[in-house]
Amino acid sequence: MIVYIVRRLLQAVPQLVIISIVLFALMQAIGDPISTLGARVPPRPEEKARLRRMLGLDQPAYMQYVVWLIGNDWLKLDMDGDGVRETPGPRRGILRGDLGNSLVTRQPVVTMIAERLPNTLLLMVTAEVVIIVFSLLIGVYSAIKRYTPVDNVITAGAFVGFSMPVFWLALMMMYLFAVNFKRWGLPYLPTIGMYDPAVGQTLGEVVRHMVMPVATLSIISVAGYSRYVRASMIEVLHQDYIRTARAKGVREWLVVYRHALKNASLPFVTLIGLDIPFFLAGAVVTEQIFGWPGMGRMFIDHTNRSDFPVLMGILMFIALAVVVVQLLTDVTYSFLDPRIRLN
Repeated sequence: MIVYIVRRLLQAVPQLVIISIVLFALMQAIGDPISTLGARVPPRPEEKARLRRMLGLDQPAYMQYVVWLIGNDWLKLDMDGDGVRETPGPRRGILRGDLGNSLVTRQPVVTMIAERLPNTLLLMVTAEVVIIVFSLLIGVYSAIKRYTPVDNVITAGAFVGFSMPVFWLALMMMYLFAVNFKRWGLPYLPTIGMYDPAVGQTLGEVVRHMVMPVATLSIISVAGYSRYVRASMIEVLHQDYIRTARAKGVREWLVVYRHALKNASLPFVTLIGLDIPFFLAGAVVTEQIFGWPGMGRMFIDHTNRSDFPVLMGILMFIALAVVVVQLLTDVTYSFLDPRIRLN
């Protein structure tokens, strides 16, 4: 298994390089960051030219990519023949851990991601736990009670939940649990932010502010994933080794949860493995609607400003997360199903 892991990690290097090239090319087409730096007063043409020289944006795209990748300490700063170039300072490149500075805030991108990542992880881990627990419980129960009225109700509810758009679900929850509950004199939930500044960042405040974002992220995923668990469980429950276990007198709950669920969970593990990088992206829509200060909201804010370094930092972080999580998913397969060998 160690050889397999090392080989996969080595294969990930060219994959990430190709991804970075594609993303960098796409960044060149999303907008002009210089035009957004003047706030309400657009910068004059001569100011734009000076800012481009300072930030290195006057260089060809391939040269900008090379500097972003390996840094500019190997490069002479007077390439334009006008003497020493105005520059915010040398950088080492992403290969040496330097993601650059934001064009908008001038803060290091690594610092900005480190500030927002814990907030996103808090939301992501909580939502992921809710999704896994309820998807397994509902899916297994629906498979055991298949084609009964209870199964039909669960199936109808799953289709309704899965068909609801994220933004619509978030707005409806805000309207019901915040606006109407407050109007009816009931305990209502907050809608914006991570905590009330007047109260402070206490555990109770954070939990109250997490309820609706976590529910928004979880409901649609639980509705879809429970169907996968149900289908896998129904297929596994008809296998010969399940009938053999029952013929030996093994208790039904052991047959279901020890023998059937372990093999039926393989497709579910694949879905979770694909879902984790999506949550690391910050569940952009959910964070934007609820004003949650995570990576998704930061990504939207800096997309509107065409802040290339921040966008590339977030996207490369997500790409790395995809590679790592898929590797962990493959390793998990071998533990769940001994027939799978990683060579």
